[in-house]
Amino acid sequence: MDMKTLYLLVPLAPLAGALLAGLFGRLIGRTGAHVVTIMGVLVALTASVVIFQDVQAGHHFNGSVYTWLESGGLSLHVGFLIDPLTVMMMLVVTFVSLMVHIYTIGYMADDPGYQRFFSYISLFTFSMLILVMSNNFVQLFFGWEAVGLVSYLLIGFWYKRPTAIYANLKAFLVNRVGDFGFLLGIALIAAYAGSLDYAEVFAKRNELAAMTETVTQWPLMTAICICLFIGAMGKSAQVPLHVWLPDSMEGPTPISALIHAATMVTAGIFMVTRMSPLFELSDVALSFVLVIGSVTALFMGFLGIIQNDIKRVVAYSTLSQLGYMTVALGVSAYPIAVFHLMTHAFFKALLFLGAGSVIMGCHHNQDMRYMGGLRKYMPITWMTSLLGSLALIGFPFFSGFYSKDSIIEAVHASHIWGSGFAYFSVMAGVFVTAFYSFRMYFMVFHGTERFDQAPHGPHHGHDDQHGSGKPHESPWVVTLPLILLAIPSVLIGYFTIQPMLYGEWFASAITIDAVKHPAVSLLAEEFHGAFAMAIHGLTSLPFILAMSGVGLSWLFYLKRPDIPATIQKSVKPVYILLENKYYFDKFNEVVFAGGARLLGRGLWKGGDQMLIDGLVVNGSARFVGWLAGVVRKLQTGHIYQYAFGMIFGVVALLTYFLYWFNRV
Repeated sequence: MDMKTLYLLVPLAPLAGALLAGLFGRLIGRTGAHVVTIMGVLVALTASVVIFQDVQAGHHFNGSVYTWLESGGLSLHVGFLIDPLTVMMMLVVTFVSLMVHIYTIGYMADDPGYQRFFSYISLFTFSMLILVMSNNFVQLFFGWEAVGLVSYLLIGFWYKRPTAIYANLKAFLVNRVGDFGFLLGIALIAAYAGSLDYAEVFAKRNELAAMTETVTQWPLMTAICICLFIGAMGKSAQVPLHVWLPDSMEGPTPISALIHAATMVTAGIFMVTRMSPLFELSDVALSFVLVIGSVTALFMGFLGIIQNDIKRVVAYSTLSQLGYMTVALGVSAYPIAVFHLMTHAFFKALLFLGAGSVIMGCHHNQDMRYMGGLRKYMPITWMTSLLGSLALIGFPFFSGFYSKDSIIEAVHASHIWGSGFAYFSVMAGVFVTAFYSFRMYFMVFHGTERFDQAPHGPHHGHDDQHGSGKPHESPWVVTLPLILLAIPSVLIGYFTIQPMLYGEWFASAITIDAVKHPAVSLLAEEFHGAFAMAIHGLTSLPFILAMSGVGLSWLFYLKRPDIPATIQKSVKPVYILLENKYYFDKFNEVVFAGGARLLGRGLWKGGDQMLIDGLVVNGSARFVGWLAGVVRKLQTGHIYQYAFGMIFGVVALLTYFLYWFNRV
């Protein structure tokens, strides 16, 4: 098999599984549905490993596999760009997707939409692979929209629940806002570069940087980069386009791991990294990226502190960590951003799937206030969740430590506008992350057993009734993915930091102006190995802040649970602000939804009823009736009147033609 065929196999194998499970689900049954989709993703993962080894040997590929439209000088085609950045994303997407597929066998075992769910998640994998493997903006946009569409289907998977329908509509609409900016950026590139192929656009980047946008007179590169980043803000849930992600927890837990760990939400981070040759030419765009990321990293973390739904705590954690990745992009530390993307994918998928295991063990209760003491009932889930939490807070030697600390050091070494605020945000975020992460850990796995106090009735699970009895460990199809995800959550940072950040791994895929943006090169001078970095990390300020957050959560939620209630009463306005999520949803509802309602009412009353119905439809009918009434009076039945009319008409026509003949 030649390499080009292997490249095609990676996205097409999951697509084949999705089509088989979706179109022939009833025929092949539940077992057949999960077998064909898991085999498809396994084939994609195996092919990705082979391609990874080929890229390690120095073989890259950038070419078209199918041309589907040519118009003038513009050629649109399906093509692949296979380089170190692409294969890293391919491995992460296919591995996490495979774990989610296996996990789904246990989690969705009793769901009537079993085959449909497997079809959706396999289709989602195909869409994400098309996105990361593309070598042109059209294919990138196709994958971009496809993951948005499938996420809509997955978030609203339980379509009989109004909250799920509201959540998937919200996700779809918010992403459309970001995608409008993304499309504008692509349109600017097509208009000024005359091409939509990455390599051709990057080759013209210095010419584009010297131009200004004709309408606004903005520097063209700044306009392009900000428009592209607006697309990333929607997909990667940056403030203020973050509001869809917490509500998307209405979908089944496996898709929370798939969408919010390794795939959809990291698409924006990947895209900006891929566009590094363009972003390096606009410091204004980089500062914009940096400030947005800083606000997201800090303020979304605060919201995780007050959540009681276990999945929503992890969701706000995802928002905060996406902010960290965006901050890294803003200081031109693109390798560090995608390094954190990779490590985060493993430990965040682990935490989401661990949360799902807890939900299963607690008979589909998601409220942490009715958990506690689960450690002895769910030992595998407990241990893997602890490892994931330690990776999340950046404990030395865990994968999250290497990527998160590298981001903090890169921001500290940067002098771009906004880096001071960004440094404060990421440092404060370390304490906040540790606090809410171990708040969740202690409330779920330690302390007093409260699961017998859980109220019965509607909840967020598969059906409408809580189960009864003590918690129980999940089946092996659930715990096996947890164990397999825990391994890279602990180890992958240690073994990959040197080649990914300070070696030559990303040299051909990422462009950094080391003179203007020296953060990564300065870190490389200070790097003396992964072991030395972890030992030094034990004495650093981020470690002290993280341990302070862990200690405070231990005090508040295990030893003195009365303290949080007292604090809540004393700072009630702050609590109300956080509970209402800074009123972003309220603002959107009043301004945008309310404005749309007013506009719709105006168009209905003024446009539809008055203009179309009143003037065009009814008005034309009344005019025809009036005209018919006038003409009817001319129909008298007297021949002399008709003869007079004919003579009068002939005289009028002759007069008209003679007048124009004399004019000519």
